[in-house]
Amino acid sequence: MKKMWTMIISFSSVFLTSGLALAGEGASDGSWGMPMAIGLGIGVAALGGALGQSRAVATALEGICRNPNASDKVFVPMILGLAFIESLVLFTWVLMFLLLGKI
Repeated sequence: MKKMWTMIISFSSVFLTSGLALAGEGASDGSWGMPMAIGLGIGVAALGGALGQSRAVATALEGICRNPNASDKVFVPMILGLAFIESLVLFTWVLMFLLLGKI
């Protein structure tokens, strides 16, 4: 129950502060709106990627523990899934730097 409340508070704080981050007119006048939005975007992407990777590994290891003979059939898709999850996080990271260059 405590984990659920922690997630609710963290997601609501991100969504409530994103309006402040995006309210800036532009960074040419010294505002901090876009850099804060970029930081929040990278943080949310890293959080989602970490949660997805940990859940994928936990499920794969549970499957291997239940049936050790299927470890060859589970290991390769798990590594492929982890690579796809990490590529989405890196894609977000690159997009955030591209947005930072537009300031």
